[in-house]
Amino acid sequence: MSDAMANSGVLITGAAGFIGSALLRAFAAGGDGPVTALDLREVPLQERLDGVAYEHGEIRDPTLKEVIARVKPRTVVHLASVVAVGGDDRRDYEIDVLGTRNVLEACLAAGVGHLIVTSSGAAYGYHADNPVPLRETDPLRGNEDFPYARNKREVEEMLARWRNDHPQLRQTVFRPCTVLGPTTNNQITALFERSVVTGLSGTVTPFSLIADSDVVAALAQAVRTGKGGIYNLAGDGTLSLREIAQLNGKPFIPIPPAVMKGALWLLHALGLTKLTPQNVKFIQYRPVLDNTRLKSEFGYAPQLDARAVFERYRDERPEPMS
Repeated sequence: MSDAMANSGVLITGAAGFIGSALLRAFAAGGDGPVTALDLREVPLQERLDGVAYEHGEIRDPTLKEVIARVKPRTVVHLASVVAVGGDDRRDYEIDVLGTRNVLEACLAAGVGHLIVTSSGAAYGYHADNPVPLRETDPLRGNEDFPYARNKREVEEMLARWRNDHPQLRQTVFRPCTVLGPTTNNQITALFERSVVTGLSGTVTPFSLIADSDVVAALAQAVRTGKGGIYNLAGDGTLSLREIAQLNGKPFIPIPPAVMKGALWLLHALGLTKLTPQNVKFIQYRPVLDNTRLKSEFGYAPQLDARAVFERYRDERPEPMS
């Protein structure tokens, strides 16, 4: 019997995160074999789920190989990554790119049969000439001046090399668009929640959206079916910032891109924001993701379209504390 055949259960990296913790809850009821949660953050004993083994560790740490070798999972779901834009560029690279390489090497050494990775639609890059919509066969260009997108592209280039060199480690790669749930709180939702929603003139700024519940369901399906492949992860349709403002009952003010770049330059120089003028393309050229392959080949149809995703976020999010 091969190592891959002898392995069982699933190990989730980044298991204490937004999606990781929800995926754990989906598996905690049992039926999927042993479940192991790995995260840099310690989960308090009172918050731990029955039927889940908890490991404290970091994906950049060489001891990750020892953990995966000891657990011997059949499947690894790799969710640990940098989410926030505008952090420490070197640290972000080490986590996203070098950390993923460490996960790949640990999986191969331990005889893991299936690796599921959440990449990002940002791997396509934010470019004026992006196809609309973007399909999985379109080139991954990232952005050299946008570390988040560049790192996601490098991760996918590495994954492609590993698919060629180590086909015994089957891969499922998801490229999510903007993930939104009632408890989402990040730089994207900050755009929605200001008293006045500001966008850019001369661009529609269409947001592809996917519900956190749909992301979890697609990941769980990948674990349970073992199906490999590369899939955009997006609900049907898009919403513009203007439409989002209207749905949220907020006024919308379009600002010329040059004015926005100047404002960010000044705010960044004053230390009031981590964003730079280069980040304007993050709003100006949103990647619009096609989900045909997700539905037809992978066999998962998102339950909520873009409008329903936003309305769920708007209607179910916790009330702000006074």
